[in-house]
Amino acid sequence: MSKLTPHPDFSGFAELINARRTRAFRLVNYELIDLYWEIGSRISKSIQNDGWGRGTVNQLAEYLAVRVPGVRGFSVSNLWRMRQFYETWRNTSEELATLLRELAWSSHVDLLGRCKTTTEREFYLQHAIRENYSVRELRRAIDSATFERVALANAKLATVSRVLPPKAKHAFKDSYIVEFLELPPDHSEDELRRGLARRLRYFLSELGRDFTFIGEQYPIQVGTRDGFVDLLFFHRGLSSLVAIELKITAFEPEHIGQLNFYLEALDRDVRKAHENPSIGILLCKTKDDEVVEYAMSRSISPALVAEYQLQLPDKKLLQAKLHEFFELETDA
Repeated sequence: MSKLTPHPDFSGFAELINARRTRAFRLVNYELIDLYWEIGSRISKSIQNDGWGRGTVNQLAEYLAVRVPGVRGFSVSNLWRMRQFYETWRNTSEELATLLRELAWSSHVDLLGRCKTTTEREFYLQHAIRENYSVRELRRAIDSATFERVALANAKLATVSRVLPPKAKHAFKDSYIVEFLELPPDHSEDELRRGLARRLRYFLSELGRDFTFIGEQYPIQVGTRDGFVDLLFFHRGLSSLVAIELKITAFEPEHIGQLNFYLEALDRDVRKAHENPSIGILLCKTKDDEVVEYAMSRSISPALVAEYQLQLPDKKLLQAKLHEFFELETDA
């Protein structure tokens, strides 16, 4: 029997095709967003200067359906969205204006319809580009109140932990939503850890694209004592190991001691010379922010305490919580 001759390595062809296809999609999207911007601009100025109303825009949609047959996207509702798109972003910075072309139109529709403030809208625009979100992932980020959770985390980090690196802004949240685990309320710590490791792709989307998974139950040995970090990651942007310890109970001050021990062991025995100090996240079922502040006030380790939630949060409740926090800061 003759031996089969192995075929050459064709992977370079696939990589070339995929790279050019991605580039083509991006160029098409650039042109589409520019087109919608220009149409929105013309409609906006015609309404302001020429007295256009709803009836005129309806006529425009009918005209385009006849003169540009087979081309979708120019319905009456979408023409109004183009006008809203232009009027929403026309006074934005040059930096943000450049980012607009990076986002798919469906994602822009979500930003226009579901974000209530300019700050929130700008946050999700930058967040979606930075994390390379699909339309579905951006919708989940909005549904899970990522803006409010990051804002709360940034506000609290300033008062709770002053040893985190300056680049840590936007890298962490005050709470992490893990509704994709579908765990029962009375789950165990092992079930939580195994669930996060098993559905890692979803958890990485919640953490952020700069997080790279290293291991589950990562072994730590100091002297004759063995320990295990529940989940160990590396954050590329911060160039730091990130140890996540899980607690299915409310936060207790003694939890900090265990986390600090693991961080010290990681820095001495695992961290590479060019990397920054390790960061710890204590992920608890609930936490009392005042207890956290007291417990962390003398800590020198870069660490933070966050909650995990098994269901999508109440956005209105989070918004009220954020407003209350800033009011307290103002009164202090």
